[in-house]
Amino acid sequence: MTSATAPLGLGLVGCGGFGAFLLDAVADLPGLRPVAVADPDPQRAGALGERYGVPALACLDDLLARQEVAVVAVATPPDAHAAMATATLRAGRHVLCEKPLATTAREAGAVAAEAERAGRVLVVDHVLRYNPLVRAVERLTGEGLLAPPRRFLFENDASDEDLGPDHWFWDRAHSGGVFVEHGVHFFDAARALLGSDPLSVRATAVRRPGGPVDMASADVLHPGGVLASHLHSFTHAHRCERQLMRLDHGFAETCIDGWIPVRAEISAWTDEDGARTWERLPERAEALLHVEGFRPHGAEQVSVVVERDAGTARPARGRGEERVVPHHVRAVLDLGGEARKAHVYRESVRAAAADLLRVARDGGTPVADALAGLAAVAVAEAATLAADTGIAQSVPGFATRPFLSESA
Repeated sequence: MTSATAPLGLGLVGCGGFGAFLLDAVADLPGLRPVAVADPDPQRAGALGERYGVPALACLDDLLARQEVAVVAVATPPDAHAAMATATLRAGRHVLCEKPLATTAREAGAVAAEAERAGRVLVVDHVLRYNPLVRAVERLTGEGLLAPPRRFLFENDASDEDLGPDHWFWDRAHSGGVFVEHGVHFFDAARALLGSDPLSVRATAVRRPGGPVDMASADVLHPGGVLASHLHSFTHAHRCERQLMRLDHGFAETCIDGWIPVRAEISAWTDEDGARTWERLPERAEALLHVEGFRPHGAEQVSVVVERDAGTARPARGRGEERVVPHHVRAVLDLGGEARKAHVYRESVRAAAADLLRVARDGGTPVADALAGLAAVAVAEAATLAADTGIAQSVPGFATRPFLSESA
């Protein structure tokens, strides 16, 4: 293998539970090889380093001192992400950064600007961007089989079973708060699926008696009167977790289960041409669900049932749009259900790393690039301020290069 095609050396900083999960997910990715790990806890670093037969170091500086480290995966608590990503970019290395990119929009903007100046690849681990179900909905919308969503809804009843009172998650100085630490996944997903940058946000936060904020909701306005509603509640046992993403396409609806999505169900009303197109969807299952770097387990399924003349042939009207749609479609995209959640999560992380390698090799822009990371943090920060003050907040215009410069 020539130097031009030799695998890039990967250094991991942060050897906690997620860092180990990340390394396990990407270790066998062609074009990448683990070469070192780092953590201030020598026991954690040593155990993970021994598992992969690589040096266990104490800190990021030690990683960056090693010439074989070409990519750094940042898997530390959120308050360290911006500084570590910036230092890595300035050292001329690529970055795979766990979300959020930073805990403030200004810091995220500075990281995005640094990535642009350095000419290095930065991918944020927004795993929903690399989930086959989300990618399939984007494809169906792009093809016109689904209309652009006019409404986005995400409800997250998550577990706090492993989040003791002293966990860094509850400390806004370390995590950025619920919207920043966790909400960024779904602010980013809404931006991708709606195809627009948000304009403003209203939000409410609820504090558990005598404790931290553990429930927060945000209504985010997108251009064209499109509303995205987000609810995050960290109040449940693991076995009682529930998550649902719902997209209103007007004459169709998409419901996606799980914060790591494993099943999507689409209900649509259509005409005869549309019905025939939907019926052919299972033939396209492999291409529809394809994500580079994501390895299917082999039991994925796409099924479609069309009930012809389920409604009348009279025109149906909604929000000023009139269509003749007598046939009802029920399509199910299944990645294997809850039993495959760990597989889907791991492969989505692997696909994010594959995206980094693709851009490092061929050029272009990653799917979850620095701008995506910045945009999600900017909405999350505005939502946090809206909840604190009770006043709706505008979301800054982060989609232009001048904003990156001002944030640096």
